[in-house]
Amino acid sequence: MTVSRAVTKPLDFKRTGVSRYNQLATLFRRRIEAGQWAVGAQIPTVDDLAVECGVARATIRQALDLLEADQLIERYRARGTFVRKRPTEDLWCEVGTDWSGLLRPSYSATIEILRDEPDRVFHPFDGQIGELAPAYREVRRRHWRHGQPFLLADLHIDESLRDRISQHDLESKTALRLISEVPGVEIADARQTLTVGTADVETAEALTISLDAPVAFVHRQAVDQRGVLVLSAKGLYRGDVVRFDVKLK
Repeated sequence: MTVSRAVTKPLDFKRTGVSRYNQLATLFRRRIEAGQWAVGAQIPTVDDLAVECGVARATIRQALDLLEADQLIERYRARGTFVRKRPTEDLWCEVGTDWSGLLRPSYSATIEILRDEPDRVFHPFDGQIGELAPAYREVRRRHWRHGQPFLLADLHIDESLRDRISQHDLESKTALRLISEVPGVEIADARQTLTVGTADVETAEALTISLDAPVAFVHRQAVDQRGVLVLSAKGLYRGDVVRFDVKLK
């Protein structure tokens, strides 16, 4: 019996500025991760992959070179290419989704202050909670772990709290913990919003990732007992290290 193969439209690799072979390498890694290409199994030939993906054979070979460098595949002359192992998951940055989890990070990190400007005007925005303070302290921070940047964050902190926040706290505490531990401040309301996107030029450079790489955008707000928005923290996490676990019941 002859098994017919469905005709599929070639993939479009022109939508981003990332090289085709890098996009293909990511696609092939996902196939190994998902078990579509099982460990020990032979993967399709270069010719077959070139036809499927609508690219030159040389581009397929470049993509497979990256997988071979990561020791995910093995090539054998006259036998073909076989999956050696699955990629190692490196989702070490687990971000809390409840209040206690957001106050206690699960990773060992250092914080670099990139900018710290006083008395900035902060304009109303969609999804805002609380009333705006007269002025805000604007701080940009970059979080590092083991020599790798993984979070770029822009904080707007009620300027009236400046004298109650030490430089050490600014360089060591998560945004919500920083504001919740300010003497005299009681958090009456807080909100976290998560969206997923891709890195722009500035983010890619700051986090040393490729343009259009996946990122998680997290916006956190905190309102004090006066009803004033004392913190607005917008963070961009590298998508290849972050994980959000939400308890449903």
